Amino acid sequence: MGDSRTIVYHRPAVGSLPTPTRIRFHFIQTTSMRIAYLDCSSGISGDMTLAALLDCGADLHPIQSAIDSLQLKASLSLIPTRKCGIAAKKLQILAPDDPTHRNLCDILELLAQANISANARRLATRIFERLAKAEARVHGIPLDQVHFHEVGAVDSIIDILGTAIAWDQLGIESAQASAVPTGTGQIKISHGIFPIPAPATAELLRSVPIAPCSLPHEMTTPTGAAILAELACAFGPMPAMQFDTIGLGAGTRDLSDRPNVLRIFLGLSTTTSKNPLIQQDSVVRLETNLDDISPEQIGFAIDRLWAAGALDVFCTPIQMKKNRPGTLLSVLTPTDGTSLIEHTLFQHTGTLGIRKSSCNRLILHRESILVESQWGPVPCKLVQNIDGSKSLSPEFDPCAKIAAEQTLSLPDVIRSIENSYRNNQITSP
Repeated sequence: MGDSRTIVYHRPAVGSLPTPTRIRFHFIQTTSMRIAYLDCSSGISGDMTLAALLDCGADLHPIQSAIDSLQLKASLSLIPTRKCGIAAKKLQILAPDDPTHRNLCDILELLAQANISANARRLATRIFERLAKAEARVHGIPLDQVHFHEVGAVDSIIDILGTAIAWDQLGIESAQASAVPTGTGQIKISHGIFPIPAPATAELLRSVPIAPCSLPHEMTTPTGAAILAELACAFGPMPAMQFDTIGLGAGTRDLSDRPNVLRIFLGLSTTTSKNPLIQQDSVVRLETNLDDISPEQIGFAIDRLWAAGALDVFCTPIQMKKNRPGTLLSVLTPTDGTSLIEHTLFQHTGTLGIRKSSCNRLILHRESILVESQWGPVPCKLVQNIDGSKSLSPEFDPCAKIAAEQTLSLPDVIRSIENSYRNNQITSP
């Protein structure tokens, strides 16, 4: 698309001599990106995702060919169905019982043999690695000791592999998603009966906004959570986009209060960023003025705000009426996660009122990863910079704990973890 012209009017400072009005023209590159929006109001699973992508126009034949190349002895079909009167597609997998418990190496060997594109292989690999890291955190074991149970079964392998192939076919460059419900109640897993969400699902949904849902079902599966966490770079309402395709993938259950479908909107997003690596999303800013609360209480309130899911919390010294010193407490929160933050502010600050406004952000893509160090796996953030390079930021608390336990300086610990990451990137194929 062509360049657009932005007119910037520079107003003279207050009290300065009148100066001629100047108008400057800035030429900003406009880019179009193929994006997807995942409406997860009924949760998400692997088969729902693949069915929705196939309903968006992905071709089933290359997926079946990839499955055949792995000799998994499974066949796929897409069946029209209705959920609460809404037409959707249901994925049907016919496969023999498979009692094999595979580990990550087994899965990666399968993917290496699959008749798929390099992009699809990379995406499927990242999803399985994300699953393995979640399982490793849940059980407190190294990655190479993780054995997949439900997720290592044939149908889950097909869901992830098929989703990666379909995603690559459709040329999706970026994705956003709504908040996702997990459901309530209990579920029987290989380790026994456990409350919903299952342990691996909960790990995978860290930093993903959760939608309230009282239905006594597992609305989001570990496979669905891994796919969502890997594919979506931002969460909230539908972004500015021009969609031309809507795919609906049906789940197995018939729910009492909503169609059990995952909707995927596929289309183009037009941004005015000078760099396509810079993403946009929307957040809510909550602010309140405090002048009758102790610093210790403010510190406690900040801790509770972080625990409630705030994206950012910060304080600014202000001067209030009658020359009273005060504190401006500001909180950034996801657009669909404000209720709990508002409740936390009222409960722990004693404020009588909160200002609320919507903001647009420009953000760099980031993801949470585990870096293997001499002290074990350490959680870090990996950020993609505007020049395409990547920067690693080890999480403070785990690094501080290592420094205290090993009687080392914090900078030395951080440098060692950064070196471990760089060395692994250099030696990895």
